[in-house]
Amino acid sequence: MEPHVVVNGRARPLGEVGGHTTLLEWLRSTGYTGCKEGCAEGECGACAVLVARPAEATGANGSATTRWTAINACLVPAAGFDAQEVVTSEGLGDPERLHPVQEQMAVRGGSQCGYCTPGFICSMAAEYYRADRSPADAEAEAATAEPGTNGHSRAEAGADPAAPGHAPDHEHGPNGFDLHALSGNLCRCTGYRPIRDAAYALGSPDESDALAQRRSAPAPAPAPTVITTGGTAYRRPADLAQALELLAQHPDARLVAGSTDWGVELNIRHVRAELTIALDRVAELRTFSVQPDRIEIGAALTLSEVERLLDGRVPLLAELFPQFASRLIRNGATLGGNLGTGSPIGDSPPALLALDASLVLASAAGERTVPLSEYFTGYRQTVKRPDELIKTITLPLPVAPISAFHKIAKRRFDDISSVAIAFALRLDGDTVSDIKIGLGGVAAMPIRASATEAALTGRPWTPKVAAEAARVLADEGTPISDHRASAAYRTAMLGTSLRKFHAQNANAGKVGAK
Repeated sequence: MEPHVVVNGRARPLGEVGGHTTLLEWLRSTGYTGCKEGCAEGECGACAVLVARPAEATGANGSATTRWTAINACLVPAAGFDAQEVVTSEGLGDPERLHPVQEQMAVRGGSQCGYCTPGFICSMAAEYYRADRSPADAEAEAATAEPGTNGHSRAEAGADPAAPGHAPDHEHGPNGFDLHALSGNLCRCTGYRPIRDAAYALGSPDESDALAQRRSAPAPAPAPTVITTGGTAYRRPADLAQALELLAQHPDARLVAGSTDWGVELNIRHVRAELTIALDRVAELRTFSVQPDRIEIGAALTLSEVERLLDGRVPLLAELFPQFASRLIRNGATLGGNLGTGSPIGDSPPALLALDASLVLASAAGERTVPLSEYFTGYRQTVKRPDELIKTITLPLPVAPISAFHKIAKRRFDDISSVAIAFALRLDGDTVSDIKIGLGGVAAMPIRASATEAALTGRPWTPKVAAEAARVLADEGTPISDHRASAAYRTAMLGTSLRKFHAQNANAGKVGAK
């Protein structure tokens, strides 16, 4: 077939989109105007849509299944959805027959101007269809459904589903709804309480729900794609060998996975690439394995996929993931992309540096392994050659038993770091046997705090030693002043971070000794 996208169950020809037309632009030009452009940077969620992606878990008979995933349509190339399935807010319901998510948003006053509403609804629907979503406990489920006034349930009567005694915590509803599913969706007029109430009032999908039924079948396979228009081309290679061959022939090509960084360049700076090579669905870049001595993570796995696959095995990364942008971004962003940009303020490099990660770099000529501590060479510069790509991120096992990720930013979630510090500590009794500290935002590139590591290793884990090392850490890096923070503030945060880390783990050696 000619390149096409299945939108709300109907195949639509892609046409001449090249590598620079975003999915949002294409959808709106095709008549699906529910999704909106708000920020064009993936920060507001007005453009959110659902896409069919492979689920990590398999069906009862071992068959592949589908996960409905919400993404920012404003960032991703439309060409990347050749032969894929997309659902917009129009495909969820209509005025005559509202989808349960749409109905709850309407009943609970979750929409005023309506600009952000379609994006909220798509993100909410992704969580609604999450296969492992379940009530936190039977008592909470019964409380939500217990009779209220006029014969209606408490939820139907407008009772707060998140009232004390009904929700396990302030970020999860009694129906198992994870509020983080809505991170990255911003509302400027309604306020979030009625939106939260709508989310917490949702039940389980009906057995006849077509989108719920769709989960039991495999997600569409990636289609090798070639689209050329206006002097630009988009190529989705069939496998890694083809991708490396293309890169060898076109070392200046733009490599794209989640496009969460490149999409901003397209939209805000109007940058164009002659050739875009899509890596997000290349099977050899989407592997995951846990060996006795290491964990290997495919560079094209999304952060959300990595989080689910790790399932808490690496506490430092488990602490990082919720602080990395938003769920909408993490559903597309990859570790390979975050490292490939070479940005000094990326969130993952400090954590991976503290974990002593290494990278497998692949080219048509072969593969080589590079310690991450030797990968960055300057501002957005790395040892990766133009004909190479990141294939795998390797984490040695066992990981350090004591760790922390401190992200200093203006907002708790969905923000860029002013400073990021990651710690991975091993104690022998009350003595520091090994510590690795990764830093971001304090130099032209992510760095290891080697002087501080040396100041702590072999010494007792005491407040005095930690205070001395904090003064050393404050001098690591060469921070600058910009609109996010001053150099003096960044310097102060380094020392404060180590003192905080020690305070939170002051008795770790004593506990370990017992």
